[in-house]
Amino acid sequence: MMSQFKRSLVTTALPYANGPVHIGHLAGVYVPADIYVRYLRAKGREVVFIGGSDEHGVPITIKAQKEGVTPQDIVDRYHNLIKKSFEEFGISFDIYSRTSSKTHHELSSAFFEKLYKEGKFIEKTSMQYYDEKAGQFLADRYIVGKCPHCGNERAYGDQCEACGTSLNATDLINPVSAITGNTPQLKETKHWYLPLDQYEGWLKEWILEGHKEWKSNVYGQCKSWLDNGLQPRAVTRDLDWGVPVPIEGVKGKVLYVWFDAPIGYISATKDLTPDWEKYWKDKDTRMIHFIGKDNIVFHCIIFPAMLKAEGSYILPDNVPANEFLNLEGDKISTSRNWAVWLHEYLEDFKGKQDVLRYVLTANAPETKDNDFTWKDFQTRNNSELVAIYGNFVNRALVLTHKYFEGKVPKAGELAPYDKEVLAEIPCIIERVEKNLESFHFREALKECMNLARLGNKYLADTEPWKLIKTDEERVKTILNICLQITADLAILSEPFMPFSAKKLRGYLNKDSLNWDEMGADVLPEGHQLNEAGLLFDKIEDEEIQRQLDRLQATKKANEMNNVKVAPAKPNISFEDFQKLDIRAGKIMAAEKVAKTKKLMKLTIDTGIDQRVVVSGIAEYYTPEEIIGKRVSILVNLEPRNLKGIESQGMILMVEDADGSLAFVAPEKEVKAGSEIR
Repeated sequence: MMSQFKRSLVTTALPYANGPVHIGHLAGVYVPADIYVRYLRAKGREVVFIGGSDEHGVPITIKAQKEGVTPQDIVDRYHNLIKKSFEEFGISFDIYSRTSSKTHHELSSAFFEKLYKEGKFIEKTSMQYYDEKAGQFLADRYIVGKCPHCGNERAYGDQCEACGTSLNATDLINPVSAITGNTPQLKETKHWYLPLDQYEGWLKEWILEGHKEWKSNVYGQCKSWLDNGLQPRAVTRDLDWGVPVPIEGVKGKVLYVWFDAPIGYISATKDLTPDWEKYWKDKDTRMIHFIGKDNIVFHCIIFPAMLKAEGSYILPDNVPANEFLNLEGDKISTSRNWAVWLHEYLEDFKGKQDVLRYVLTANAPETKDNDFTWKDFQTRNNSELVAIYGNFVNRALVLTHKYFEGKVPKAGELAPYDKEVLAEIPCIIERVEKNLESFHFREALKECMNLARLGNKYLADTEPWKLIKTDEERVKTILNICLQITADLAILSEPFMPFSAKKLRGYLNKDSLNWDEMGADVLPEGHQLNEAGLLFDKIEDEEIQRQLDRLQATKKANEMNNVKVAPAKPNISFEDFQKLDIRAGKIMAAEKVAKTKKLMKLTIDTGIDQRVVVSGIAEYYTPEEIIGKRVSILVNLEPRNLKGIESQGMILMVEDADGSLAFVAPEKEVKAGSEIR
């Protein structure tokens, strides 16, 4: 396929600048894209790698409103965090741009204007909710109400997150504005739509007939959309954050984020090079979009329809979308903080970028959703990277230093086993290339590791540490072959693990190694090697447990946030309330009640007397820590016998959502017996 093109344009989905990047983003989009681009560069092919932040849309304005800052403050914060994280992780963009840039606003406006003037849009008037107090139309996420399906009182105007049902704002029962709390009114508004139905026939031919080589998950989703029929889609919306609609007299409307975001690929390329049109308008350019499955319809149907309507741009040749990555058996969720955040990983596992790149590639959700677990992360590092790849490289280099002063020995006559091993190397390389060309990154990585396995087995089988006493010439040949495999590994693994490949080149005393050198004598006889270190470190159980504990804390916090407060009990009269005699008291003595789990015997100074109270707090407090503690005690509760002890009152406790207890006590020192009312 590549032979048809002179160059490649590779884009990655623009992450929303309202939060950090997590491992789901990396596995689905950025790691496979970076592997592919690094491979193309290694092969000497012309390629530009485009990335950037998507900085418009309602989620950003909502986050800004919650924090009491401007949308620009939000996008500046997260754009810089995301960009820095990508750089530290080795995602090798040629440019990482942003859709709030001047270039992007100008280019998006020009794109819209061309289609508008050529009559490519249709105008439609509809009724939308309007908040009179706020003086603005409400985007779907700014409207909350009762879900008509499950009764959730906090459903949004586009979806109920409790039952997952897609909604229209007008479906909600008792809708209110999330901005002011007012009941919104339906009001007429005009918008411009891209008539996707007019492109349906062309899209069917272009995708279903012309791109049968696309991944089955991508092709299948496109077919489903096309079979169900396409509808006109609004390209403008009522909002004050985004690219203003460039029509004279139109105010308070911006380009819909789905329309302006993919134009961000074009504006980023324009910021990168004055020759940007060569990558977007020359049929000799191959455009490839790396995205997640939630973006398939936008990149395979809607964006191509936009490009077709404009008329001067090329269309994507492939869209190798991945499925979703789950975390410890649960769906990754930004709102629930159920994620492994890239910036935190880089802090917790310094210098281990390649371990995460390796694990995410080995477990990539290429054809179905997959699961990331910390135990698998540890196992793959210790059993594969350390025990196979790192072990082979370290032994080959250490033995060369031990026996031949770190100089590459000369290979003598080859034994049949040597020839067999050497013959396998080009086969492995070919399989890696074939899988990379067809976007099968898991298989490509597996074949790359097969080269390390080949070397490891060869070294173990030949046992040069035993032969050195009797046949030094044979050892020279063995280590020469091991070092050539090591050099091949430094080249072959670079797209997958660039940091380790660079470190390995340092051990080999080679500033650079070329892809087409593999399979030959990469290291000449007599070449001086540098001292070797450990390519990978073992990851201990404690490090993994810290990550699991963090997730467990997140799960507990989510459970507590989801606990519904108990409904109010029936009203009582003021006279009934006055019957309760609640006093400030002080715990003078405490001991656990024998043969019970929860009960504790307390002696409390009530100001009236000192009395015994039995309380179910032993699971949350020790006797030693509560002696002297101020409490609130109901002193006129009828005595009750508990485990043979007469309990003369009740101390007041508050029960948290997780069932834990805390004392209800005066905030300052008060005299025992003071009334609480």
